Amino acid sequence: MSYKLYNRDGSGGFVVEAALALAEAPFELVRIESKPSTPLPESFRAINPRGQVPVLITPDGTMMTESAAILIHLAACHRDKDLGPSPGTPDHARLLRWLVFMSVNIYESMLHQIYPERFTSDADGTAGVIDAAKHRLRDGLAILEQQLENSDWLVGEQMSVADLYLAMLNAWHGAGRGFAQCDALTHRVAGHPVVAPLWQRNFDHRLKTKWGREG
Repeated sequence: MSYKLYNRDGSGGFVVEAALALAEAPFELVRIESKPSTPLPESFRAINPRGQVPVLITPDGTMMTESAAILIHLAACHRDKDLGPSPGTPDHARLLRWLVFMSVNIYESMLHQIYPERFTSDADGTAGVIDAAKHRLRDGLAILEQQLENSDWLVGEQMSVADLYLAMLNAWHGAGRGFAQCDALTHRVAGHPVVAPLWQRNFDHRLKTKWGREG
């Protein structure tokens, strides 16, 4: 049996697709035909009532949402593929820390900027939501930047699912904005031979920087 991944090109499910490819796990990719930052078809709520991608159906039929949670699960299920450190180790604790940190502080800050109307009941309050989110985003990236000062990767000595997640988020933020270590990591991830074709299909059509091929 194989996995089934619902996603749309350019969305957060890229990291799940990349993790599945690195794990050499068989999966069916169901590509939703809509542009990032626009509503998904209402019919998709029959699959995920929240109306969001990615959705991963595991080989036993379990439905998973939330990219960070899916990455943690895949790393645990495919330990022989070195997607992350072994559970119970200090490095695994760090993996959990950074994935949750990025989900809560980086990804959510980006959502506040893109969809400010979701986070205020004040019709005149969206500008304040966006401004606060920009500051929170930069503060979060600064912490990750410091973490990378003496290491190529967020956790341990090799690329993990945490690096996939950071690379995607940093690429969305944009190159050359004062986070040189995050930019360098993003180039390393985007240039990985397994990740590169998936990255290019997902992001070359919407991002100005050709990550993994510039810098």
